[in-house]
Amino acid sequence: MAPESAAHALAPIVREHRTVNGKHILITGATNGIGLAGAEALAALGANVGIVGRSSTRTKIAAARVKAASAPGATVDALVADLSTQAGVRKLAAEVLDRYPRLDVLINNAGAIYSQRQITTDGIELTWALNHLAPFLLTELLLDRLKQSAPARIITTASRAHHQGGHIPFEDLQAAHSYFGYRRYGQTKLANILFTRELDSRLKGTGVTANCFHPGLVATGFNYNNGLLMGALMTVAKPIARSPEKGAETLVWLATSPEVEGISGIYFFDKAQRAPSLAAQDDDAAHRLWQVSEEQCAKTAVRS
Repeated sequence: MAPESAAHALAPIVREHRTVNGKHILITGATNGIGLAGAEALAALGANVGIVGRSSTRTKIAAARVKAASAPGATVDALVADLSTQAGVRKLAAEVLDRYPRLDVLINNAGAIYSQRQITTDGIELTWALNHLAPFLLTELLLDRLKQSAPARIITTASRAHHQGGHIPFEDLQAAHSYFGYRRYGQTKLANILFTRELDSRLKGTGVTANCFHPGLVATGFNYNNGLLMGALMTVAKPIARSPEKGAETLVWLATSPEVEGISGIYFFDKAQRAPSLAAQDDDAAHRLWQVSEEQCAKTAVRS
């Protein structure tokens, strides 16, 4: 999309939000789709935006596009990290802490779906590692900086697909005995909501809020990594899918709007609170998930 057409598409998002001049916002998965559209809108509102991508080339291209949409004086920073590895997450966190004396908003947006089961270099199933453990670990590593910058906000991109996840398979976190790509994706999106729920309980009195949202079916590059059939299905769905700018509206609203100031632990869709599945409201599961996630991250910290 050319800068002029991008600015035109972003205009409705920008008009309904207050400016965030001088705020420092970090957003992962920002080289495409709703992450990129959200980064453009936030930069247009005057935020200093740090965009995170896996590819150096794509991240630089995205940074240039965000810069073209930004308000005068807003800065755009490009950070490269492979968030499927915990070493990559730790390296990103160290870089952020070194560059940013304050962090006002952390947006955990990176995620993917994989039709075939894969194992990361940490020995962890890939979908779980990228969609759940990466935002969990990155948030933990940046939490003190966010508290120091309060009032601050943490936003995680979840999905209605969490309804298909059923429950967190604590007995088989590696999905070694039963793997189906969409169900596994749903489990990680359920984990995003439970993570937000438990995080909220741990943030009481800090001035930091944590919320998550479902962006809707969005026409992006999502799921095109899973072969011709999945690519064809996504292409067929495009006419009924939202634009990335529409998908990013709730993300930008959660990052900037005074309407959600002080509100925390909530799952949103189209800028409205929605009730997630019963499994996503299980406080015992949320607490247990936090514990096992800490254990999974501690194991890699020992090795690194």
